[in-house]
Amino acid sequence: MQKQLIECVPNISEGRDLEKIKAIANVVETVDGIKLLDVDPGAATNRTVITFVGEPQKVIEAAFLLIKKASELIDMSKHSGEHPRFGATDVCPLVPISGITLDETAKYAQKLGERVGKELEIPVYLYENAAQEEKRKNLANCRSGEYEGLKKKLSDSNWKPDFGPSEFTKKVSKTGATAISARDFLIAYNVNLNSTSTRRANAIAFDIRENGRAKTENGRPNGKKVLDENGEVVRIPGKLKAVKGIGWFIEEYGIAQISYNLTNISITSMYEAFYETCIAAEKRGLRVTGSELIGLIPLQAMLDAADFYLLKQERSLGISESEKIKIAIKSLGLDDLKPFNPNEKIIEYVLKDANTKQLIDLTLTDFADETAGESMAPGGGSISAYVGTLGVALGTMVANLSAHKRGWDDKWQYFSEWAEKGQKYKETLLALVDEDTNAFNKIIDGFRMPKSTDSEKQARTLAIEEATKYATEVPFKVMETAQKSMEVMVEMVKNGIKNSLSDAGVGVLCARTACYGAFFNVRINAKDIKDRKFAEDIIAKAENIMDKAIQTEKEIIEYINSQI
Repeated sequence: MQKQLIECVPNISEGRDLEKIKAIANVVETVDGIKLLDVDPGAATNRTVITFVGEPQKVIEAAFLLIKKASELIDMSKHSGEHPRFGATDVCPLVPISGITLDETAKYAQKLGERVGKELEIPVYLYENAAQEEKRKNLANCRSGEYEGLKKKLSDSNWKPDFGPSEFTKKVSKTGATAISARDFLIAYNVNLNSTSTRRANAIAFDIRENGRAKTENGRPNGKKVLDENGEVVRIPGKLKAVKGIGWFIEEYGIAQISYNLTNISITSMYEAFYETCIAAEKRGLRVTGSELIGLIPLQAMLDAADFYLLKQERSLGISESEKIKIAIKSLGLDDLKPFNPNEKIIEYVLKDANTKQLIDLTLTDFADETAGESMAPGGGSISAYVGTLGVALGTMVANLSAHKRGWDDKWQYFSEWAEKGQKYKETLLALVDEDTNAFNKIIDGFRMPKSTDSEKQARTLAIEEATKYATEVPFKVMETAQKSMEVMVEMVKNGIKNSLSDAGVGVLCARTACYGAFFNVRINAKDIKDRKFAEDIIAKAENIMDKAIQTEKEIIEYINSQI
């Protein structure tokens, strides 16, 4: 069963006192199993976005401690900043990451809100998917009037908090209120302008954001607003859905920004918001100089941005992940104001356990030394997977060189598609380098199980059998992937850039070697499997794959020899 994980992204109303920020952020890691991912303070907004992740119950325990600590260290009666706010912990959204639905996450948000209201005596408003009435789904409604209007809001029966006191007590005057929610992944994203004008930044925000701008009788911002038959202000929608935005001046940087909340990046992506802002700014005589990411971002959002700009440049999409990240950073100007470190800003990279040793992270020298050492792993299976990786990497290289060849501009997309196929094969084979060693280790773990009683012996036998089956399936997957990957090299031998004919040929030789090496491992592991039908079936399939690989190698060698 997939482990349940949720992310918590509290925004606290302190962005200048680093000691206070550190004390508030660090309290979350006093809860066992919680990982603090990011702390992103902003001096001008006087606000810090904190991100941490863990299992649901542990996350709401950590969130409670953070809200408590913030209420002790932050005095809202003395707070000022550019960003809308009404509490020491202004907002505290919970975001489902894996193994849990948004509705289930909302129940944890409500549970947290009830505890904060009861034990900390802080007014709590539930918003978005945790909201208990329609008008409270929108955070802007819950936070309207901000801290300065909180006393009046609390006295309004229509805006009684979901939990906590409904009076502006001495304690509440210090803590303010807190908005707690469950929501989908949201990206807080600022776009930088070559201007200091908040008014012009706002004009661009109104062009882009879903809510647009109020319609006026003369079409000018200061004109009389047009009302509908219900007395509501008629609005002119902005260009992009699932986008909220305002303009502001950031004294820290000396520029105006448009601050966006991208509430559903499957509807409007980061790169779309950036691109459309560039167009809108240019129409108003301004220029976008870059952008700023607040908090963390999913890896796919960065890869999508890279693909968007690669397509615009008519360049191959079949390049490495690391290269795509560099292109996304430069295309969006994410390093305009300060360095952008992918290992600190991309959620999958931050979550990666630095203590987990992977073979594919070793240098070439260290990988060779590890292989040559006294331990039995990595062995022939892992090496076969890596040889296959090198083979398809060569085929992919030829595809990328061909996509970039002068005079072949009309063919770039064709070669890009082949390079993308190659990258997928490469990623699969790379993962199998470590997985083959992991599979071998599972067999060793099985043999180390106790065997004092009949039940222990039975459990041990079953574990060894299942581990041996898996240790046979992994090299079979290596064979299958390496043989299929030969299609990339075959295509490049016949249609790619002729100067790299030998490179694609070496790729075919590597793929065949990977198949043969993995075939040895399938056979040697299958002989120990007690389920003989399983063993015989997988060997028969492996023999068929091996025949195909040998035949392809033979045909390509003959073809290359005929060409050179």
